[in-house]
Amino acid sequence: QVQLVESGGGLVQAGGSLRLSCAASGRTFSSYSMGWFRQAPGKEREFVATITWSGTNIYYANSVKGRFTISRDTAKNTVYLQMNSLKPEDTAVYYCAARRSSWLSSPRAMDYWGQGTQVTVSS
Repeated sequence: QVQLVESGGGLVQAGGSLRLSCAASGRTFSSYSMGWFRQAPGKEREFVATITWSGTNIYYANSVKGRFTISRDTAKNTVYLQMNSLKPEDTAVYYCAARRSSWLSSPRAMDYWGQGTQVTVSS
């Protein structure tokens, strides 16, 4: 059974940084694409960033490009999201997701989800 467990959320002031972690377990993820979505109150879940397990393909939403960095540690089966220059509009629950093949940016295309971690950016 696949499990994705996020950690690292919290409260930070605008301009600050946080690093989210997603620990994956339950199978070999070599053919998977991993990524992050976020959902703010009253809004739809939206794509943030993705990385293939090989690390060869990385994509970001325009809203976070240049501020967020996605990476993975294959030895630890963990995906990270380094978030810098945070803005109040980044406030949301952040979800780790996995897809068994090439990435699609629609939440409906994901095969597995984590439970989410809250990120709150104060102004």
